[in-house]
Amino acid sequence: MRDTKPSHQDIAKAFKALSNPNRLRIYQEILQRQRHDVGPDDGSGCLLYDFINSLKIGAPTISHHVKELVNANLIRVERNGKFLTCYLNTDMRRRLAEFLGEGDD
Repeated sequence: MRDTKPSHQDIAKAFKALSNPNRLRIYQEILQRQRHDVGPDDGSGCLLYDFINSLKIGAPTISHHVKELVNANLIRVERNGKFLTCYLNTDMRRRLAEFLGEGDD
């Protein structure tokens, strides 16, 4: 069985990425807009295009912030033609919740 205890380095990297207000907003948008009618492996992401205008941030800046969220293992991005679909890394989300004590039963 795999050890699911998050490393302090992984957790610190995720919190560092989320400490930027723009990255936090992007992460929240992805979280709120993900489709809940399908499983995490069935395309439960959201198109970056769907919420990019509401962020009022330039495309190069958004690209940088998305890359930082990917590097922190908080999201993954898939390209389909000219569209980018963002997916939450549900494992990291669960690990952060456990770290914060929200995953206790």
